[in-house]
Amino acid sequence: MDIAQTASNRVAIGVALAAAGAIAFSGKAIIVKLAYRYGVDAVTLIMYRMVFALPFFLGMAWWAGRGKPPLTGQDWLGVVGLGFSGYYLSSMLDFAGLQYISASLERLILYLGPTLVLLLNWAVKGRRVARAQLLAMAVSYAGALLVFGLELRLVPSSATAWGALLVFLSTASYSVYLFFSGELVQRIGALRLGGWATGVACLFCIAQFLLLRPLSAAQVAPEVLWLSLINGTLCTAAPVLMVMMAVERIGPAMAAQVGIVGPLATIGMGIVVLDEPFTPWLVAGTALVVAGIYLFTRAGRAVR
Repeated sequence: MDIAQTASNRVAIGVALAAAGAIAFSGKAIIVKLAYRYGVDAVTLIMYRMVFALPFFLGMAWWAGRGKPPLTGQDWLGVVGLGFSGYYLSSMLDFAGLQYISASLERLILYLGPTLVLLLNWAVKGRRVARAQLLAMAVSYAGALLVFGLELRLVPSSATAWGALLVFLSTASYSVYLFFSGELVQRIGALRLGGWATGVACLFCIAQFLLLRPLSAAQVAPEVLWLSLINGTLCTAAPVLMVMMAVERIGPAMAAQVGIVGPLATIGMGIVVLDEPFTPWLVAGTALVVAGIYLFTRAGRAVR
């Protein structure tokens, strides 16, 4: 096999991994919405998700840290802070918001994350924002507002606005993680940081349940346990590994572009599995969000 063929295969595998990871991540919202049908609350549900995911993340952290120097006290402070913001708080807000809005709207709001990272770069580091980036942001936010307006029309309630706000705050919390993780990633590595940060978040979620709920609240329907097992493994741990492996092969920019299939997969699964409404306004809003973020990433590369 020649070098060109090997490179082509590497790219094809990377694209497949990125797409599979994005689709698996998207399944999380569907699983959560199904679990809510059995009367479980967000605190209990996220606890079970993290219980099943914790062994995988600890294994990931151990594997990535083999033969490397131990983390310093400063490293651990960074890991705990990033784990709290990027995985515990973000996940908790996301699960809470999904009680009130559709999986489709949730995924579109989460997809706005890169724009918030840009705003943090502008506010904290004073980095210039290109006009093309602002235009792309306007397009993507218009799409999200269009889908939000549709949902508010179908379910006219303040709960819909509250759910959208919670998911947007979840997106902001994860954007803070992305913004502040750069230096620590360079020092200890992305896989090692991801493993430890998500492991810390798992412990936060378990501790939260023990503080806020009696142990009897852990008695849930068997369906919730099975759904949580799927959520913690196939929709949490597995996609993290797949996206990391994809980034190694095709780089973060192409992996992010392939991730466009994520919102589309969520909407498709929401329609088929959850019987969520499919309307021309949903199609238009989704197209605007996806197109806006695609243009936004292209404009960001041009600025560099």
